[in-house]
Amino acid sequence: MKVVISMFTWVMFSFIVSAQQIIHKNVFSKKMNKDVATVIITPNFEQGKTYNSVYILHGFSGNPDRTYKEDIPDLVQLAEKYQTIYIIPDGNFSSWYVDSPVDEKSQYGTFLGKELIQFIDVNYPTKKDQKYRGILGWSMGGYGALSIAISNQNVFSKVGSVSGAIDFNRFGEAYQLYKVDKVLGDLKNVPSEYFIYNKINEIIPSKQMYFISCGTEDKGVIEMNRDLHLKLTNKKIEHLYTESLGVHNAEYWSKALSDQLTLFNKYFNINH
Repeated sequence: MKVVISMFTWVMFSFIVSAQQIIHKNVFSKKMNKDVATVIITPNFEQGKTYNSVYILHGFSGNPDRTYKEDIPDLVQLAEKYQTIYIIPDGNFSSWYVDSPVDEKSQYGTFLGKELIQFIDVNYPTKKDQKYRGILGWSMGGYGALSIAISNQNVFSKVGSVSGAIDFNRFGEAYQLYKVDKVLGDLKNVPSEYFIYNKINEIIPSKQMYFISCGTEDKGVIEMNRDLHLKLTNKKIEHLYTESLGVHNAEYWSKALSDQLTLFNKYFNINH
């Protein structure tokens, strides 16, 4: 009898584990007239249950596969632990997740703020209320998460940026090196709406919670993030700002992103 029970337990455990999915899906963007490769990581679905959803934006030169295999290696486990669907779109190497004024094939702001949300909500058992939907990213993705969330305050309630590259005015040669000019054109002609600091007043009436993290030795972006923290504080905008030892690399991102996903889960639960 003990052998039978043990085997039954093993079969049931195997079924539960196999029910969790890593789905590779091409999602069509009408705005860009092309498919966008997307990875969707689900927990083990239970019939009749709906789930939180978090959209994760990789950094410059990244991709969805690298995101869950290297950048956030515990992401699959977190999906089950926090009962959350994680959606990782391909940011096309260097899209900066904007609606480009110079490249009609790079309209990632609309894709992420509208089209991808609609696709996921129709095809997966998500909680449709914005209170249970978040977005976060790192480096280029940190900029993207902030920009898209501010422009779509009725879509996302939890917003995270790790090591965010958020102030183009301080990029210097990196503006061309990281191909920002390919999607926004010459820096001196970039419209003010693409600068995060210029959009802070738009956050004031929102019901969004912002989480911002940066490594203290991340010389390229630490002062940008400190200034964002100061500006949000001066405007009395609720947010959580964290600094810890680290540079601009995967070792720092992996820990900081996992920490933010833990905070997302905590604040999702507060909504109950």
